[in-house]
Parts: sequence; structure tokens; C-alpha cells
Amino acid sequence: MKMYVADAFTDQLFHGNPAAVCFVDRWPREELMMKIAMGNRFSETAFAIRRTASQYDLRWFTPGGEIGLCGHATLATAFIIFQTAAPEDTDTITFTTTKSGQLTVTKIDDRYEMSFPSYQLQKIAVTDEMATAFGERPLEAYLGRDLLCVFDDPEKVVAMKPNQKRLAQLPGLLQNVTAPGKQYDCVSRSFAPKLKVPEDPVCGSGHCHIIPYWAKRLGKNQLVAYQASQRGGVLYCTYEGERTKLAGKAVLYSSGQLHLNEDD
Repeated sequence: MKMYVADAFTDQLFHGNPAAVCFVDRWPREELMMKIAMGNRFSETAFAIRRTASQYDLRWFTPGGEIGLCGHATLATAFIIFQTAAPEDTDTITFTTTKSGQLTVTKIDDRYEMSFPSYQLQKIAVTDEMATAFGERPLEAYLGRDLLCVFDDPEKVVAMKPNQKRLAQLPGLLQNVTAPGKQYDCVSRSFAPKLKVPEDPVCGSGHCHIIPYWAKRLGKNQLVAYQASQRGGVLYCTYEGERTKLAGKAVLYSSGQLHLNEDD
């Protein structure tokens, strides 16, 4: 099994969000895909099957299980296809996914732009449990697939050291925090203890919550977002209502062969 590792939402190695990408002829057993994801210990490992030169099937696994949408591993997969397999006259790769429908990634100069479904946000009450988990009390809280908590100061987001056990008791698959930025339109971080990922370094699907919020609050559809994890990453975003476009760069870290049997 051929496997690559790329850092997404960055043009520098050891920055952005690393993702492993495995190219397979057919889906391995889910137990084996889980073992590979757990062995890689990245927030996501993607598995892709080539259907045509520009069409692939795609699934994503975290160390805690399969996930329905992942931005950085999709970007990493498209980046590797463009680097290794895509025809020269192709600028768009289409992915068919079980849980998020059809996704596209378009190469625009040195960026890769993804079109993802936007999450609908429902405002919920800020609770004492949220304040205890984050160590700071949010100004607002919203729920889509993930929890989104809004703070007034980007420094609070950058310095935050949340309690992972208490985070796992909050609603939402992931727990995203965000604040207005200074150099960027917004600053954020994404935590995923329910998926056995303490912090996702740069979370594309999280920004399908974050960007709809800030686009409406700032009254603009073009935003540049910074994910303030230790690795850090930049996302160039366009809000289109039901869709959110996320663009970023990527860099190849490694390529190799997994020596596996189906019985492993």
C-alpha cells in the first residue's frame, strides 16, 4: 500500500497539519484502516481509490474512528494527486465520499481550493462547564456538527490550555474556539478529545463552522483565517452560504510503502 505524508495549510515542513494519505485499489477492512490511523497517530489518515484520472473515492479515519468530513486530509490528498498522478490539463479533482457527498479541489496557482458544505449553526447557552473546560468564559456558543465558542481576545485563544476530560463532556464532535484577529480576520483552535486527538493543528471542517460565523459577523465573504496551534496554519476562505471554500498550500513530507497483509 502506497502512503504519503503531507503538511497541509502551509508551505513549510513541520507547520500546518500533517495528514497521511493511502492509495488503495479497494477499501481495506475498517479494522485495518483504524490500525493504520492509530499507528500513524496523525489527526487524520485518508484512504483514496482512483476511479478516473480526476475522480477518486475518499474516506478519512482518526485514531478514534472514521469521520464524516476532513479538510486538511482532503487538501493533502489532492496535493499529492496533482504532484504525482493528475494529467497536466486537469485543474480540478473530484472526490466522492460516503458521508459528505461530492467534494472538489481546484488548483489555483500554488493554492488548493476545496468546496465544502457549510454547517448550520444553532446558538446555544454559554455554560459553566464550557468556562471550566476552556479556562475562559466564552461570549457566545454555537452548535453544528462541532461546538463553536467565541471569545473577545485572540490572546485568550492562543494561550488556552483546556482540560481535555472536561472538553470531552461538552457538546459537539469537536470543540472549536475563535476570536477576532489582528493580522488575520479571525484566529481559532480546534480540539477533538472525543476522537483521541487533543488538538487538531489546522482543521478544515472546523472552519466550515468558523467562517460562516465570521462572514456574517464581519459582513464580508472573503476571509483569511489563522489556526493558532503550535504548528500554525493559514486558510484563505470564501463563504458562499450553503458552501464554504477553503484554500491553502501544502508540502510533501514523505512517501513510502506499507507492507501489510489483509489479515494484519
